[in-house]
Amino acid sequence: MTDFIFMVKDSSYMFVTGPDVVKTVTNEEVTQEDLGGAVVHTTKTSVADLALENDIEALLAARELIGFVPESNRDPLLELPTDDPWDRREDSLDTLIPASSNMPYDMHELIRKVVDDGNFFEIQPKHGANIITGFGRIEGKPVGFVANQPMVLAGVLDIDASRKAARFVRFCDAFSIPIMTFVDVPGFLPGSSQEHNGIIKHGAKLLFAYAEATVPKITVITRKAYGGAYDVMASKHLRGDLNYAWPTAEIAVMGAKGAVEIIFRQDRDNPDKIAEKTKEYEDRFANPFVAASRGYIDEVIYPRSTRRRIALGLRKLAGKQLENPWKKHDNLPL
Repeated sequence: MTDFIFMVKDSSYMFVTGPDVVKTVTNEEVTQEDLGGAVVHTTKTSVADLALENDIEALLAARELIGFVPESNRDPLLELPTDDPWDRREDSLDTLIPASSNMPYDMHELIRKVVDDGNFFEIQPKHGANIITGFGRIEGKPVGFVANQPMVLAGVLDIDASRKAARFVRFCDAFSIPIMTFVDVPGFLPGSSQEHNGIIKHGAKLLFAYAEATVPKITVITRKAYGGAYDVMASKHLRGDLNYAWPTAEIAVMGAKGAVEIIFRQDRDNPDKIAEKTKEYEDRFANPFVAASRGYIDEVIYPRSTRRRIALGLRKLAGKQLENPWKKHDNLPL
């Protein structure tokens, strides 16, 4: 029932029934660590957020986290002084995206080059690692970051990533912390395992969280933004306030090759025709300007100016006032 849980490796345990009861009832032999240790709860179950090496690290991490969070939802965010210029230009971001769309890159690098002094506090780094959640500061003020991670499963959304990000977005909204979203998502993870475990409902949790959030929401699409996963990641359709795209962004229902093989399925045996149509699709749709012309993107920006644009956007949205229609309580797709 708490907002965050930190555990210490080899000394913290959580379970509903301990190893002795488990052995008595099910005849299964399991250790405390394997049943409910820090590593289990921060990688498999997501019950805990961080697994630290010792008590001192846990206390220091808790202290750092508290610095990002107000005392209550009615208190203002704690602003810290910083010497990091708000309009700092980061030329290295212009070459962050690889030439090949199939090559990964580390989204942590983008986040750390955008936040004040490179200080980013990640939440649940070992669970659902295909999406990154955590806190940083822009101009000394706390901001919640959500970002797809191309280094893990190409950044797709699956059940774990959807639940993890939805929980984080709702926390930020509860405490009036602005949400910054970096998007590079090729879609939802396909497969019978995901479908049978309810990815439709779990994916809806993230959509619900973003749609209901009334805090400032800024989105930057760095590369792929395909299909329903694009919609879910704080798009304009989910009341995103400022939606930017890098020139490398591709906003479409699906990738060029997949789309062409469906549209021109009669030519599947003709590789030259498929290649020609794929090139035509890429030239027409694999860029952010079509989406920008329809109002889904506010502006196509240079990667090097990302920090400056975010800082200006947060200034513009500082006085944002938005209330959802009154209801007794929401009906989150649990």
